[in-house]
Order: sequence, then C-alpha cells, then structure tokens
Amino acid sequence: MNASSRVAAFAALLAALFGIAMVAGKAIDPKGGDARAAENAGTAPAMDGMADAGGHAETDVKAGGASAPPPGLAVADPKLRLVADRTTLPAGRTEAYTFRIVDAHGATVRDFALEHGKRLHLIAVRRDLTGYQHLHPTQQADGSWTVPLRFTAPGAYRVFADFTPEDGEKTTLGTDVLVDGDAAYGALPAPAAHATVDGYDVAISGAPAAGKMTKLTFTVTRDGRAVNDLQPYLEARGHLVALRAGDLAYLHVHPEDEATPGDRISFMTELPTAGRYRLFLQFKHEDRIHTVAFTQEVQ
Repeated sequence: MNASSRVAAFAALLAALFGIAMVAGKAIDPKGGDARAAENAGTAPAMDGMADAGGHAETDVKAGGASAPPPGLAVADPKLRLVADRTTLPAGRTEAYTFRIVDAHGATVRDFALEHGKRLHLIAVRRDLTGYQHLHPTQQADGSWTVPLRFTAPGAYRVFADFTPEDGEKTTLGTDVLVDGDAAYGALPAPAAHATVDGYDVAISGAPAAGKMTKLTFTVTRDGRAVNDLQPYLEARGHLVALRAGDLAYLHVHPEDEATPGDRISFMTELPTAGRYRLFLQFKHEDRIHTVAFTQEVQ
C-alpha cells in the first residue's frame, strides 16, 4: 500500500471511530450537551452579584427567577431594592442613616401601608447577633427614610428594612454596615428556657420545628410575680423577630392575641429550616420598652 492509500485508510478509521463515539454518547445522554446547557440556562434563576459592605455577596433575584431567597438575605427582590447612602459608620457615635426603597425602574417608592402603627420598621444587629435595635425611621419629602443610628462596638452589622408597599406584598430587604475598629465576635449563647432583662424574668415555652407552624409563648414575671399589666406596643402586646445564626435570615411575627391583658404573649411562628436562631422579644411595661433574647435550636 502506498503512502496516500495509508493516509486515506487512517482517515476512514478515524471517521468510523468518531461515528461510534457519537452513537454511544447519544445513548448515554439523548439530549446532548448543547441541549442540556440550553435547558439549564432556561431554568436557572438570573442573579446579579452585588457585594455588600462586609464583602458578602448580596443576592439580587431578578423577575423570572426559580425562587426567592429567605427574607432579609437580599438587598433587592424582583420588584424593589434597598439603596443606602452609606456603608460605614463610626463606633460609639450617633449618625444619620438615610436610605430609600426604589422600584425596578429606579424610582423612589413613597407609599407604604401601615403595619402596627408604622409604615416601615428598621432592624439592626451585629453579625454575631448582638447589639439588637428596632427603630422607626422618618420619611422625608423626597421619599427617602432617615434614622439616628448608633453602634457601640466595631464589626459588621446587618440592617433590615421591613415594610409593605401600598398594593404590594410584605417585604424585608437587608444590607450590611461596617463599623470601624477591631471586632471581637462572641459565641451564640446556648439555648435556655429563661432570660432576664431590666429586672424581669421571661420564660419561653414551645418547641419549633423547621417548616411547621409552632406556637411560642413567653411569660413575664418580676420579683416572682406575674406581670399582668403589659402595655400595648405598636398596637400589639409584643414583637418578636427571629434571626437565623450564620446568614441572618429574618422572620418578623406578631402575637396571636393582639392587646389582651395578662402576663403571657403567644406567637404563631414558622421557622424555615433547621439550625440555631436568636429570638428577640420586645414588650412594654411601665412606659418602657424591654428587649430580651433567646437562642432556639430548631430540629
């Protein structure tokens, strides 16, 4: 066989082997790589990564995404975005913190529904779940919101805007604020059935399970006696915010009995996943707001 004949035979052999490989590949993956890639591209949620002040990746889920993140993890949802005027604050000094809620076209949202007497609730907490604050900003003429904000300890803090636009759905958006200085983060306290604050003893009962509606009841006593004259706070007997340790997924619930007398405050709560949560209960007595925290292990 001459050289040209050998080359032709070798080419024919390669073509035959390629054909066999194609047949085998179709048998293993009938749709083929290109079809599979196109299918994945059509079903994966479209996201933009936006770094927050702490260097964490903010989740920005666009319309048509496969699913929305838990409340508080994202700086934006398909319709709304939280835009803050600053990402850093000094430690130990009160500064004005200004932000706005904008729609998908960048226009400032101005109309919000009343929820427990306020149009917007602002929650701030350090990422080790210390330094909790529940604030109520003032809306300015241009639609922005401003609130005096003070962080005593350095570190990365999460700020949550909890609101319901008029003719919209309840929404919680979050972003980080850095406080300059050397941060010394503490470990999350162990779960306990009792906690004390300002001379009050608060007991918690109920065992939340992931993904199930659970009743949690808090009982308030002082000097061994039941506190039966709790005052309404923001049109309710108490407020409860649950934050998941680690990523700070957010849940804001209200009592099942809005303003009835007694020393007990009950909440119907659904925590989304297993893990550790920090629960912040606020109640009013003798014209003062008291905040007490519990760690809960959710199975």
